[in-house]
Amino acid sequence: MSLVSDRVRTMFKAGDDIRDAGLTTPAEVERYDDIVYGADPVLQSLDVYRPRAARTDGALDPLPVIVSCHGGGWVYGDKERYQYYCLELARRGFAVVNYSYRLAPEAVFPAAVEDTNAVFAWLYAHADEYGLDTAHVFAVGDSAGGTLLATYAGILTNPAYAARFALDVPAGAHLTAVALNCGDYALDGDTNELTASLMADLFGHEPTADELRLASPLYWVTPDFPPAFVMTANDDFLRPQALPLAQVLIEQEIPFELHVYGDKAHRLPHVFHCDVRSADAARANDDECAYFRRSL
Repeated sequence: MSLVSDRVRTMFKAGDDIRDAGLTTPAEVERYDDIVYGADPVLQSLDVYRPRAARTDGALDPLPVIVSCHGGGWVYGDKERYQYYCLELARRGFAVVNYSYRLAPEAVFPAAVEDTNAVFAWLYAHADEYGLDTAHVFAVGDSAGGTLLATYAGILTNPAYAARFALDVPAGAHLTAVALNCGDYALDGDTNELTASLMADLFGHEPTADELRLASPLYWVTPDFPPAFVMTANDDFLRPQALPLAQVLIEQEIPFELHVYGDKAHRLPHVFHCDVRSADAARANDDECAYFRRSL
């Protein structure tokens, strides 16, 4: 592991520990934890969160689903770090699938893409058991998770792109709409120093131009890409990535909304919306869930 990845794990964990200290599961949400979807019982596991009241005569009501692709620079993060954010989404009336995936450098690209595909296979196989409405499947992705989600959305909607991956995509898998938050969509053109320094760990070596392009969902968007809520913030270090994505969505005539949160007097950082105590996070998360509801 590079010194940069080690530092990312240490620094991100310290910040997340402070952010989430004292948080607990909301009383109105029920949770099903540590469900294994792959061979690794820790790294390939997921939780399901649902509004507790969404039952009829004791049976789970089918709910629209949000799958959460966590961030962490491809080298950090898991479902435990995203549980409070995902619990807040469940409070807003959705069933939420919060999953961990294998991280670089221990598992290199496209391991996280393969795990995401396995999560969707699990979702369709267990929909009745957990009250998941497979006609309305949404997803959110933050930072590197935004890259991951946009990549998987491209695989589901672009056969030429899907052919570049050895995946058995679940029959009928689709995304009704996505929320792409503070993501990185063109790795080959990202001049951010942190991103560039993580690429060797993501691929297990210094990547070729073709490898970087393969992992850059910006180049694989077709008119079948799902409707998108694209979100960033005025102090998000990946904010420059949002406008090129918006331009491609315009060119492909894909319905989308672009939201930049914060103003000159009110600075908001990268993935501010994960701080669930924040009124700014509540507003952004309300906006995204409202966007999903308009797609029902």
